[in-house]
Amino acid sequence: MEYNFRAIEQKWQEQWEKAHAYRVSNNSTRPKCYVLDMFPYPSGAGLHVGHPLGYIASDIYARYKRLKGFNVLHPMGYDAFGLPAEQYALETGQHPAVTTEENIKTFRKQLDNIGFCYDWDRKVNTSEPGYYKWTQWIFLQIFESWYNRQTQQAAPISQLIAIFEQEGNAGYECPGDRTIQFTATEWKAFNEVEQREILMHYRLAFLAYAEVNWCPALGTVLANDEVINGVSERGGHPVIKKKMRQWFLRITEYANRLLEGLETVAFSDAMKEMQRNWIGKSQGAEITFAIKGAPVHQNLVVYTTRPDTIFGVDFMVIAPEHDLVQQITTPAQQADIEKYLAYVQSRSERERMAEVKQITGCFTGAYAINPFDGREIPIWISEYVLAGYGTGAIMAVPCGDQRDFLFARHFNIPITNIVGDDYTGEEANPTKEGILQNSGFLNGMEMKPAMELVISKLEEMGIGKRQINYKMRDAGFSRQRYWGEPFPIVYKNGIPYAIDEKDLPLELPHVENYKPGEEGEGPLANVTDWVNVAPGVIRETNTMPGYAGSSWYFLRYTDPHNNKTFADRKATDYWNQVDVYVGGTEHAVGHLLYSRMWTKVLYDLGHIGFDEPFKRLINQGMIGGSSRLAYRIRGTNKFASHGLKDQYETDELHVDVNIVDGLELNMTAFKKWKPDYQDAEFILEDGKYICGSLNEKMSKRLFNTVNPNDLVEKYGADTFRMYEMFLGPVEQSKPWDTKGIEGVHRFLKKLWRLFADEQKGLIVKSDDPTPEELKILHKTIQKIDADSDNFSYNTAVSQFMICVNELASLKCHKRCILEPLLVLLTPFAPHISEELWQLMGNTTSILDAAYPVYNEQYTKESTFNYPIAINGKTRTEIGFALDADNAAVEKEVIANEVVQKWLEGKAPKKVIIVKGRMINVVI
Repeated sequence: MEYNFRAIEQKWQEQWEKAHAYRVSNNSTRPKCYVLDMFPYPSGAGLHVGHPLGYIASDIYARYKRLKGFNVLHPMGYDAFGLPAEQYALETGQHPAVTTEENIKTFRKQLDNIGFCYDWDRKVNTSEPGYYKWTQWIFLQIFESWYNRQTQQAAPISQLIAIFEQEGNAGYECPGDRTIQFTATEWKAFNEVEQREILMHYRLAFLAYAEVNWCPALGTVLANDEVINGVSERGGHPVIKKKMRQWFLRITEYANRLLEGLETVAFSDAMKEMQRNWIGKSQGAEITFAIKGAPVHQNLVVYTTRPDTIFGVDFMVIAPEHDLVQQITTPAQQADIEKYLAYVQSRSERERMAEVKQITGCFTGAYAINPFDGREIPIWISEYVLAGYGTGAIMAVPCGDQRDFLFARHFNIPITNIVGDDYTGEEANPTKEGILQNSGFLNGMEMKPAMELVISKLEEMGIGKRQINYKMRDAGFSRQRYWGEPFPIVYKNGIPYAIDEKDLPLELPHVENYKPGEEGEGPLANVTDWVNVAPGVIRETNTMPGYAGSSWYFLRYTDPHNNKTFADRKATDYWNQVDVYVGGTEHAVGHLLYSRMWTKVLYDLGHIGFDEPFKRLINQGMIGGSSRLAYRIRGTNKFASHGLKDQYETDELHVDVNIVDGLELNMTAFKKWKPDYQDAEFILEDGKYICGSLNEKMSKRLFNTVNPNDLVEKYGADTFRMYEMFLGPVEQSKPWDTKGIEGVHRFLKKLWRLFADEQKGLIVKSDDPTPEELKILHKTIQKIDADSDNFSYNTAVSQFMICVNELASLKCHKRCILEPLLVLLTPFAPHISEELWQLMGNTTSILDAAYPVYNEQYTKESTFNYPIAINGKTRTEIGFALDADNAAVEKEVIANEVVQKWLEGKAPKKVIIVKGRMINVVI
């Protein structure tokens, strides 16, 4: 009876599917456990061996919790909307609906081949109307809500309207425009357009003008990563900044709750720190500076975390996009400012933030007035200040900030220290002792009381106030793309209104052409029959971003077929938070923050009973690819082997790793790989073409991906699953190396031989276990149980190998030892475990077996090898039972041959016995 792994795996995958073995009920007396993967975008390339790392880890955990008696929800679906799907469709000349469906089939086949325990009855697809109906519905809930800072919760916009009618907005500062103030009488006097414009500044989903990357030559809006040095990545065409009306989510209102929520979840410290840094909470003050010769409405408002350094301000910097730029620029500086603005227009925000060494800027010609000493402070603009951060303006203190110092030195701006002398130091020192000396009313004060005093003075003078700010900005929620959820919004005479909920879903119309609109609008702008609803009524032509559907999909899994609501409250109450969420760190400040916000909004509005979506987060590492390189002699179609490449001028090319055996290139396959290489010639070493190697990201672009289907076919799904875990800790990144998979495969064959012989068949016996066999088993139970709970799967696999080796050396074929071992192994290698379980005569599935219980008595040591010391120096070792009588031990020690030699016929003065540690003979 041989281990025919492929037949076994296909057999059980079919039987489990037929029996609905992984179907999960919302009604169970068992405790619940919700285990979730960050669901994939179904790309055309399919899965490579790096993708399943997190899926296998969560699958092991889900199976482990099921065996421990939990009702486990472990679903899977597809994040199918978004730019990648649209780009792939454009590249292949197909409709994204067609390519997405095909890609999903490929993914499903690959996932099933690995043997995951997903409840496929709960599958979701974000691009299906039945799903995105509820994405649109949730958007409307956000659109029709505002954030009540007094209660620290979202509330219906109707409540805000009632407040305005009763008392105006005196106690409810407008988050979108703090200058908006009105009484109840004034509110009632506003017309509908004015009222809805004010409400837009309060809504959690709101419209505002924002700059986008507009490429006239391509006629489209580009994402930041599609712009390089001011030109489009595709075609190298000039890209300019263009203001367009966009949808945003007012996530900044939730900033503090998002920070506080991190204290209640089990995320890694690194992940929490990433989110804290992104949110960027800071405390300081807003200060209003008058501008020389300008009216009051042109005052410059600055936010600073160090108001105590106000006496050290030598210049101001405002963002090039700041509204004041055009108002305060003097005629003499107008040409320079326009030239600089044109330069900034060509720069992406990422470039502006990243290139800290490049110092650029331009003087406006205007001056702000220091309110305490009357000094005139020059106002500059520079790209390193962004309009969306704080007030879009900073006060620069060169003697206290390195960046300000470098800027001042670059533009020869006079730098003064606190005393007022020219600053001559080589670099700024923000912590130097003298920064608060001789500074008016702050002379000699410590930093903290100085800050408090300055804020008090500013408030007393009516030109400043204490302020908490966040670096995080409101989330852009519009995309000028086709393949996304249509907004359930219509414009009536330019005013946005929610469509009636009964008309959901607003389905995405089928189009053959994805060209953008004339002014950069999304492709839907070209579908005039769909856009024009009625005279004066048009639809929104942008679509939602890719993260819209993924911000709430974990809730839909709890009740995926509900046509009346996004998920029944009983279902969400039962499954509640995701107990374990597995995914990559690349989603730290995108998906994770947005899903946390959406959860809090739905909680505030009473739709769910919890405000944090994920209890525990496991970030799997990345499996890197081992690339293979060929060396083409420049200007030819000849390729020099790795050891000979330095003799020529060569270009380094990536080669498909699947046509390389180790480092040896299959030259015939290489010629067939691409038409360009069919006439390739090779300069060989020892008759072989040897490739170079490089460890880097596994990517289709680098031709270093390995298809899991190939490995499953060659070694089996169980081997593949265990090998991925054996590579190293789940959270760590590691390089892929197929060589090691052979060892794991040999382990499973060795396990098989404990149960079955090729000639004899089943060789399992019903004999009683020996103490040594029980010790091996229970040490394994203890180790696997702890490792499974902690996601320490690499050490768990090692323990299985140790266990099987030890049982094999004892020739143990006993049912009472092997059956519990199979249950332990089931989460890791379910197919071989189920097959052997059934071969032993069990009639129920091993998937529902009881998890073995560790018994400490079997692992307790009954004997101990004592080191025997003579006057403190170890001379020999003797084994004794741990419960042996001291007198008997002493007698045997003295009689020992080695001890007698050192005693030289004398009687010892004393024998010191330390139980379970050592024995010392004093002579």
